[in-house]
Amino acid sequence: MFALIYDEHDFSKNQKPVISVHHSRETAEKALEKRMKKLKKRVWECDTRIVWVNGKVRPGDYLTSAQFSTWRPGEKVPAGEMYSDTD
Repeated sequence: MFALIYDEHDFSKNQKPVISVHHSRETAEKALEKRMKKLKKRVWECDTRIVWVNGKVRPGDYLTSAQFSTWRPGEKVPAGEMYSDTD
């Protein structure tokens, strides 16, 4: 299952809160876009990322880095940037 997590990339904070849970990467990407619009920030400014979680998780739960990965096993990883850092 895919999840949006709040991640400030601070190594001293090992636990990452789950914002929302999704059955597909596509719905997680739509939720991330909605969050970016709501916060009026770009993807790298809203400290939110999509991760793959094995097992059940709910919004409000906390995950450690050992409990999630960036890509689901067997998922095709896109080549190039998904979000350009220029306008």
